[in-house]
Amino acid sequence: MSYEYRVIRVEKGADGVALIVLDNPDETMNVVAGRFIDDMNAAIADLRDDASVTGVILTSGKPAFMAGADLKLMVTGYGRMTKREAYEFSHNATRMHRALETMGKPVACALNGLALGGGFELALACHHRVLSDDPKAIVGLPEVTLGLLPASGGTQRMVRLVGIEKALKLLLTGKSQKPAEALAYGIVDALAPADKVVDKAREWLASKPEPTQAWDRKGYFIPEMRGMLVPENATASSLAAANIARDGGYNQPAGLAILSAVFDGMQMPMDRALSLESKFFANLLTDTVARNIIRTTFISKQAAEKGARRPAGVPKASFTRIGVIGAGMMGSGIALVSAAAGIEVVLIDRDVAAAEKGKAYSQKVWGKQVERGQLSQAKMDEMLARITPTDDFARLEGVQLVVEAVFEDVGVKNETIRKVEAVIPADAIYASNTSTLPITGLAEASQRPDQFIGLHFFSPVDRMGLVEVIMGKQTGSVALATALDFIARIRKTPIVVNDSRGFYTSRVFQTLVYEGAAMLEEGVEPARIENAAKAIGMPVGPLALLDEVTMDLCVSIVEQAIAQKDPNYVPRGGVPVLRTMIGLGRGSRKAGAGFYDYPSDGPKRLWKGLAEHFPPAAEQPDQDELKTRFLYVQAIETARCLEEGVLETAEDGDLGSLYGWGFPAWTGGTLSYIDTVGIARFVAEADRLTQAYGPRFAPSPWLRERAAKGETFYPEAKKEAA
Repeated sequence: MSYEYRVIRVEKGADGVALIVLDNPDETMNVVAGRFIDDMNAAIADLRDDASVTGVILTSGKPAFMAGADLKLMVTGYGRMTKREAYEFSHNATRMHRALETMGKPVACALNGLALGGGFELALACHHRVLSDDPKAIVGLPEVTLGLLPASGGTQRMVRLVGIEKALKLLLTGKSQKPAEALAYGIVDALAPADKVVDKAREWLASKPEPTQAWDRKGYFIPEMRGMLVPENATASSLAAANIARDGGYNQPAGLAILSAVFDGMQMPMDRALSLESKFFANLLTDTVARNIIRTTFISKQAAEKGARRPAGVPKASFTRIGVIGAGMMGSGIALVSAAAGIEVVLIDRDVAAAEKGKAYSQKVWGKQVERGQLSQAKMDEMLARITPTDDFARLEGVQLVVEAVFEDVGVKNETIRKVEAVIPADAIYASNTSTLPITGLAEASQRPDQFIGLHFFSPVDRMGLVEVIMGKQTGSVALATALDFIARIRKTPIVVNDSRGFYTSRVFQTLVYEGAAMLEEGVEPARIENAAKAIGMPVGPLALLDEVTMDLCVSIVEQAIAQKDPNYVPRGGVPVLRTMIGLGRGSRKAGAGFYDYPSDGPKRLWKGLAEHFPPAAEQPDQDELKTRFLYVQAIETARCLEEGVLETAEDGDLGSLYGWGFPAWTGGTLSYIDTVGIARFVAEADRLTQAYGPRFAPSPWLRERAAKGETFYPEAKKEAA
């Protein structure tokens, strides 16, 4: 007999086993939502009271088992949900999971595919877990990466299964595990082929197992329940707290909430521990950090990847063969990701040897994956065969797209444009990979400027997910649509910006490094500068970044802006510092020395000679002031980009800042940060910084007007403030 619900199916067999099949007809993937919880509660009650049912198996009618909660609902927590409402939001699922594991009948979970977040928490509430032995069938609790914690028993069941140390490694990183890893770790009990997971679960039920969890049995006790009385627990908790502070400062509260939920929860009976977990979750869900992270890293990112900025009415482009001109670091990376996406690549450089060297990069990257068992030799050979290294431009005949990644010199690029356009089809799109050269100017060398567009990839291409798409003044909608279709094909995240010196990402990134140099010029200790940047969540300090990008380039950009009387140029501090360093022969890591020394026998370290050339002031500023300067100087410049039309949407600005140069995720991005501070308060603080440090912090009349009107960058921010 079959019971019909709305998003699940319940099927009873003659063997006494009832199968609960998760299969929401309205979604491509099962997610935790109100309808699902209602159906599960009804099914649990029905099966609990049915004497003919001796065991239960949960599985999915979709390729994946289950994702977590619908994040589109989660992003509304801040400003629209009270903590009591957030608690109930969490505890509704918690109560359902608790009813499942205490129904008095053994429950097995047949995980036929991916199970993350709330989906894996459901599996943890079952008494036995069988996972599909497929590399794509990953499991885990990634909530910390969204500024949250697992809120349906994940923190409590995980630690009771594997202990504090192992549980925290997963909970605090959000790391997912492949089947063999999950089995070895102890968070699943068995593996089986995808079409056999239900059969394997039946075998376990046939063994007449205990219908309860270990923690619900009389006399249950594990060492972790003694808290700080166990030295190992005290050490693990102390180290975890220190690592949280080291990796993200105290800007992201989720890590400390997880640590507290785990440690405190182990001192309590299960039901009280689950209630505590929901309270911690409620605090996080109603905080700005989770809202910011979810909105940018999930909702905005997903929308961009699905074509939010793609022009309507343009047929979708397909790619069988493209050209990549320049086989250096950028070109070789572009060739790699294109070939991995199934596209044939003609890789051109000045001679065949240089082109073959570019192809060798793919062989090196994929070769390491083969060694680690992540890629088969046959697959590697197949992908390598798609890359044709050559110096013959005639091989470009028939390509749909050319991505040029030659040296950042207008003359070199202009010559390349002429050679390429002499060969490629009339309808092919020409994309120039550049980080600074204006696309409109480069397009002047093109015979078809409407088919000319900029694509700014980030290095290394195979690991960096963002691509900045630059529209020249004459770039047409077909070129934009084609570029976005290509980016989707190679599985990157696009932002679309209009032409400008440095475009968006390079322009705003520069403000960070110049501010660090300005601080050094003022007498701030270099270690204090670097630590302040890392304390707000930047991955690297500005002085270390200057060593990587080379100071000559930064000074050259300033000199060009001044010489060309760029109306949008804002004077930056710190330029004299860069000139001094260049004069000392310490202009970059590539040159062998910069703000840091790079000894061959150890890690880099700040150059001791900095104190001689930039003497530290007797009185050092408060770290909070330095952190504020770093955050504000980048946010102000982003607002200028939006005002000038370089940016058209707040979403592009925030995605670009997070994925382009590592602006801290807890802010949601540079414009989201202004909304989080409150635009009126932000402008007032910017005025103070302007008086103290100069016009680079000055809010424009446009930003002041927005502040006066309470006009936020995201419409919901205004509603939240109200």
